Parts: sequence; structure tokens; C-alpha cells
Amino acid sequence: MNATNPVLLRGQDITRRWGGLVAVSGVSIALERGQVHAVIGTNGAGKSTLINILSGEIPPSSGRVELLGQDVTGWPQPRRARAGLGRSYQRNTIYPSFTVLENCRLAAQARRQQAWAWWRDAQRDEATLQAAREAAAQAGLADSLQRTAGSLSHGQKRQLEIAMCLATAPQVLLLDEPLAGMGAEETERMLALLAQLKRGHAILLVEHDMDAVFRIADRITVMVNGTVIASGTPDEVRASPEVQTAYLGGH
Repeated sequence: MNATNPVLLRGQDITRRWGGLVAVSGVSIALERGQVHAVIGTNGAGKSTLINILSGEIPPSSGRVELLGQDVTGWPQPRRARAGLGRSYQRNTIYPSFTVLENCRLAAQARRQQAWAWWRDAQRDEATLQAAREAAAQAGLADSLQRTAGSLSHGQKRQLEIAMCLATAPQVLLLDEPLAGMGAEETERMLALLAQLKRGHAILLVEHDMDAVFRIADRITVMVNGTVIASGTPDEVRASPEVQTAYLGGH
């Protein structure tokens, strides 16, 4: 473990079988604080299965997952979330009729797991509200707290998803295609947000926008048919003959 960039989430020799199909085969990955680690590959490469295993949504057939140095292989997703793992999805998972602040408050409240007394209004708990406000501000939504989530632009909805992750006080962020469907301006805003967030987090980015990946990622892991064919810096991955042949079209 590097003293300046400690490994916060590690997957070791992860394999997942669905009957006779091997979706992920012997994949190892280490996410360090202060880095964006992108996982790329064509559809069916195993990226979604890998992120689902790391987040605790499905168990591996074999292998091990460590979060903050602790073996969490058998932990379900909610327990990993409370221990410091945040996750966003390909599709928006916001509450469109609630305000930005309410969405973030609900996420913060889930993290606190506090037994609310019948005489106390959970919506007025100041610690939860403060965590919600801070998360929204981190994600660039400080001026949109009272807007309903459904009225936000597509890019702002993706920012809100990240804000909801941040409200749970994670140290690791698993982001599944956060740039999908974005225009150029929204993409720039999201990349700036990721560059800011990596200072205090380890970030796993699954993304199809190759221009954005090679701009923002500190490390890239390339998957093909459930296996890793290359992992390294963007320059190392770009120069890999295996990657050029299998994924970048031989260019």
C-alpha cells in the first residue's frame, strides 16, 4: 500500500460464473485514493458484472473483495455502503418529485441509520440536512437545492446522483457511465467534478466515452470477454498492441 495513495478498494482474482458462462475471469483491481481508475471494454466484456461484485450486489463465484483493508466479500451492498462505498448506476436513481435537498437528505439519512423518535421530524434533523447541503455543494448543485429533481437537465441529474453518493460519506465511488447521454458542456462539467472528487476519494469509472476516459483517468483497465488484457497508465494502455487490436480498432 502506497503511503500517499492508499488502496481503498481491492478485488483479488475475481471470477463470476453464470452456469456455463464465465462473465468475469480472474480479475484483480486496486483503487487508490487520489486516482480515477477507468474500466473499459466493449459490451459483454464483464464491466457491469465486475462493478456489481465490487459493490456487493452480486457475490463472486471465487475471489476476494477488500474495502479499507477489510475482507468484505460476504458483505451485502447496504453494509458496504455504510462502510464507505458509494455507487451510481447507468440509469438515474433519483426521486424526481422531490427537491435536490430532499434527495440528498434521504441518502444522508440512510447512511446515519438513526432510529427516529416519533416526536422528532426527520426532515428537520440538522446534522442530516447539513450533510445533504454539503454533498449538493460538492457536486455543484448548491444553487439548486429547492428545485425538483425531475426539472433538472440530464447532466444535473447525473450530478445529483453523485451528490446522493457523497451524502453517504463514501471513501470509494463506483460510477457506472456517468457521462452517458451528455452534451459537450455537461461532459466538461462532470469531468471537472471528477477531478475535484478524486482528491479525497478512490474512483472507479466505467465509461464508453474514450476521449473523456483518456483525459480523466490516472489508470485504465481494459477487459475483453471477462478477462483483463491490459492495465496501466493511459499512455501505456494506448500503446498496448493487444488493446489496439481488441478494443481500439488497431489504430
